[in-house]
Amino acid sequence: RKIENGGSLTIIATALVDTGSKMDEVIFEEFKGTGNMELQLERKLSNRRIYPAIDIVSSSTRRDDLLLDKDTFQRMWVLRKHIADMNPEEAISMLLKNMKGTRDNAEFLTSMNG
Repeated sequence: RKIENGGSLTIIATALVDTGSKMDEVIFEEFKGTGNMELQLERKLSNRRIYPAIDIVSSSTRRDDLLLDKDTFQRMWVLRKHIADMNPEEAISMLLKNMKGTRDNAEFLTSMNG
């Protein structure tokens, strides 16, 4: 994480899980804790041709409070709480449906939670 003379290091990696291998799970869990962002894809969405095939409930960014202003962060928190109990298909379908009627993220978040 610390680079000589400053800067940053970005590593993009993929991991196939649910292989049945205990070792794969151990390795995945070890590396999972080192990332700042986790994007989980959902095979069932892809199989049904629902794109982006992202499991938005399981995907996350660490310390997103540092990336967003306070109002946006609050609105995101309310939205995440709303989708927390949904399965991946329900969550992405709800988001896509509601995003279609808005011009940008700010309008979308405002429309979602007043």
